[in-house]
Amino acid sequence: MRIIPTKVHGMLDYIVGVLLIAAPWLFNFDRGGAETWVPVVVGVLVLLQAIMTDYEAGVIHKISMVNHLRMDFIIGIFLAASPWIFNFSNIVWAPHVIVGIFSILASIMTKTVPDYVHRPHTDFRTHHTS
Repeated sequence: MRIIPTKVHGMLDYIVGVLLIAAPWLFNFDRGGAETWVPVVVGVLVLLQAIMTDYEAGVIHKISMVNHLRMDFIIGIFLAASPWIFNFSNIVWAPHVIVGIFSILASIMTKTVPDYVHRPHTDFRTHHTS
């Protein structure tokens, strides 16, 4: 059930990307290890992916929406599992798991075709008869 428009997904990408980068300092888990740098690196990746995706929020339009959503799914799994992969679950795990699950859900609930693709071409020329 894909109910999230790509335009909304794009806005969320930028918000989540910035939030991930700032999270270690916002939520006071900046210890200088993987618990700090995993969300920062993933946040940068999310922002770069948003900039490069072919949707309303994209700038460069090199990544298809389908591939973007596939990457979001993989990023979500990685982020949710990272506290145990990198052994920092004793320091912090909730933000990583919450945002990871959010990314997974967004990847399976977002439409795969941007709305601007569905809009019919409008001919703005006027046809005057003399």
